[in-house]
Amino acid sequence: MTDGSPAGRNAVRTLVNMLPRLWPEGRADLRARVVFALLALVAAKGVTVYVPFLYKYAVDALSPETVAAAALVVPVMLIVGYGVGRILMIALAQLRDAIFAKVGQNAVRELAVETFRHLHALSLRFHLERRTGGLSRVIERGTKGIDFLLRFSLFNIVPTIIELVLVCVILAYAFDIWYSVVTAVTVIVYMVFTFAVTEWRTRFRREMNDLDTEANTKAVDSLLNYETVKYFGNEEHETRRFDRSMTGYERAAIRTATSLSLLNTGQTLIFSTGLTLLMLMAANGIAQGALTVGSFVMINTYLIQLYQPLNLLGTVYREIRQALIDMETMFDLLQVPAEIKDKPGAPALEVSGGEIVFDDVKFYYDSDRRILDGVSFHVPAGGTLAIVGPSGAGKSTIGRILFRFYDISEGAVRIDGQDIRDVRQDSLRAVIGMVPQDTVLFNDTIRYNIRYGRPDATDEEVREAAELAQIGRFIESLPQGYETRVGERGLKLSGGEKQRVAIARTILKNPPILLLDEATSALDTHTEKEIQTALKGISRNRTTLVIAHRLSTVVDADEILVLDAGRVIERGRHEDLLSRGGAYAAMWNRQRESEEAELEEERLFAASKEAEEPQEKERTPVSADSGFA
Repeated sequence: MTDGSPAGRNAVRTLVNMLPRLWPEGRADLRARVVFALLALVAAKGVTVYVPFLYKYAVDALSPETVAAAALVVPVMLIVGYGVGRILMIALAQLRDAIFAKVGQNAVRELAVETFRHLHALSLRFHLERRTGGLSRVIERGTKGIDFLLRFSLFNIVPTIIELVLVCVILAYAFDIWYSVVTAVTVIVYMVFTFAVTEWRTRFRREMNDLDTEANTKAVDSLLNYETVKYFGNEEHETRRFDRSMTGYERAAIRTATSLSLLNTGQTLIFSTGLTLLMLMAANGIAQGALTVGSFVMINTYLIQLYQPLNLLGTVYREIRQALIDMETMFDLLQVPAEIKDKPGAPALEVSGGEIVFDDVKFYYDSDRRILDGVSFHVPAGGTLAIVGPSGAGKSTIGRILFRFYDISEGAVRIDGQDIRDVRQDSLRAVIGMVPQDTVLFNDTIRYNIRYGRPDATDEEVREAAELAQIGRFIESLPQGYETRVGERGLKLSGGEKQRVAIARTILKNPPILLLDEATSALDTHTEKEIQTALKGISRNRTTLVIAHRLSTVVDADEILVLDAGRVIERGRHEDLLSRGGAYAAMWNRQRESEEAELEEERLFAASKEAEEPQEKERTPVSADSGFA
């Protein structure tokens, strides 16, 4: 099934990665199942190669020259034995599959979980560059491929080869060496033809898989962005994009189907030629008196029995090659190194107060694109630092560095004097609470989404967190209360409701350090004020880092940093920065003008509504008098 080509080497590597799953360490029960399954396999093959002898003896016993009424019991017993043998062939094979099922499914589960865990260990950079729909498809096809390969590589290909060897030995011993030669040549030509054509067809299957993944990715991406598609009226545009992928998939699928027809026709031609030749040889032996009719039947039975697994072997080989391709992609994912790793023996982060220090931090993807260039600041335990600046200044990158989604290029980031690169990532993230600008919720219940902050929290603790986030009354007003499902990405909730769920989730986590990443910039003024009240409550007595767009939300911060092009260009308290008349003051004035314009529009709208109300009241009696109640 493999050769010296890159594809063949990849197949060998994939098989090497898969084989330990057949003999899992520390699982004596599964190893015992493997042994019993192999014993059932050997017993089934023993019965399979003996059954044609019973068939031969029964036919010979029933021939006119040998059969007699008194001796009829002998062929009857042979026929019954033949029937029992046929039953045992199937029963032992089914027993083998049943015993091995737990081994196969355990391997599928462990590899799927290992891949899923590894994907979560990969960097944010990796996930930003990959498409979720494509990843889910890779895992789905990979796990199915493992299940198929574990069952059929062990219980079809190897047994078929064993059966072929036994049949050749029996034919050579019972009849003539040329019967074995013809049988072996037929099977070998059949297998070579099958493997060669299947290798040729593999590129069609690869292309079909790639286009299937592309189409699925586009479909998932489009449906996740359903509202955006509707906003711009681009339903037909999305349909055309999907159709282009499906058109390519259609072409590849047609080539796959037509090449399969060629393969099946060639297989039938090769095997039928070999079978016909053997039958002619057997018929000649009968004519010369060297063989009996039973021998003719026995040879035919052996070939028919061989044809069944060989015919399946063609399908199995094709599917195994496909499974290897699917598994190769999944194993390639497992080979992607985690960009952010804990140092060997790294201790847990110990937080005494939550002091944060950024010391001359530089971060860049490459030397030509610096995101942060020498950023330094200090947030004392329990203090609040705000970071403001234009889009693309590097504000959100600071938050991602604090969570260690990225490792910095130069400098150091310390919490209570401990470099975050020297401690375990899980302990670092456990002490930081995050309220992002775009809160994405799981497609589950409100209770689940709040409890996500601390999965072992009680229902009472979840309710308390919701009350502190000022969303408890709203939840209880819903028909299903806390069991209300929020929809894909939380789309059934408004922006303010999602933000309150995020705040409740963070309250439940109860972290000593809080990161607010433009948590109110996407909300209206009224909702923003309500959310700000809730945020002030949870940030009390916590070290708080606020990344803000609206400057009105950071006027009370202990210190404000103004970031531009990855550098700190101003720092100080709100009043000090205004008095300097620099970048911060200019941003403040622009936002004040915008807010005043907003308020004026709201005032004019309210005034126009008030002016309309008396007219409505005057028209009401007229409508009543006219009979329009």
